[in-house]
Amino acid sequence: MTVVTFPYIDMEIEQMLAGGAPPEHLRHFHWGLYDDPGVADDRIERYLAAARCMTEHILAAGGVGDRGRVLDVGCGFGGTLDLIRARHHGCRLVGLNIDERQLRWGRLMLTAPAAGHSPISFLAGDGCRLPVATGAVDHVLAVECVFHFPSRRAFFREAARVLEPGGTLALSDFVVASGSMGAVGAGVTALGLGDWFGRSAAPLTPEGYARLGRATGFEPLVDDDVTARTLPTYAALHRLYREQGFDDGVRTIDAIDRLAVAGGWRYHVMAFRRRGGGT
Repeated sequence: MTVVTFPYIDMEIEQMLAGGAPPEHLRHFHWGLYDDPGVADDRIERYLAAARCMTEHILAAGGVGDRGRVLDVGCGFGGTLDLIRARHHGCRLVGLNIDERQLRWGRLMLTAPAAGHSPISFLAGDGCRLPVATGAVDHVLAVECVFHFPSRRAFFREAARVLEPGGTLALSDFVVASGSMGAVGAGVTALGLGDWFGRSAAPLTPEGYARLGRATGFEPLVDDDVTARTLPTYAALHRLYREQGFDDGVRTIDAIDRLAVAGGWRYHVMAFRRRGGGT
């Protein structure tokens, strides 16, 4: 069994193995998208609604709808696919994750499908070497996970390979503001973020993402800087980690919060369309 060590995931799984019920925040295990980010309210219920809103925003960016063939790379515990299944009919839904523990728990956490709704399949695999046939899907998703991959370029090439021409790649990621790469890197070093979120590749600028897309067979469709609407996530995760006793998580999220508020550390939702022909 493949196990990848990410402390923020390991701690959640350890609590479930100790008998805890799977927490609701694992369904949409990413930053939230808030409609009212100026409101000071760190309630977990508000964060859960905002995280679901982020999922919906990414799906809309990728044009996911009925009868789509969807591959969710880095699918976590399966919440994105479960939402697609509840909203859309006739889809073929596959989740891929390199950590087989997440897939196992994801199967347990899925809601019972309504009559006629699509089944969800899970694959263990590497996002940079997708075990999927060429041209087999209409939509590839990568929700807040690409920074864990050894190579964004390798992932984009694989996404282009498995997509039909005209298909879409939709993702969310942390990026750095244009011209601030050095300052953000210095800030990360000075704050000593540790390894709470595991291995993270160096972030790109928005322009870097556009260049990467074009070089691997895509045309950019959407580049939505939603940073301002994500900022309440930090207070909510601080509260969540504090209540769970995850001290390393509290320290890390507070450090990243300072980078985000300073302006160089951004959060973008992006979508790309697969060009026709080869890459």
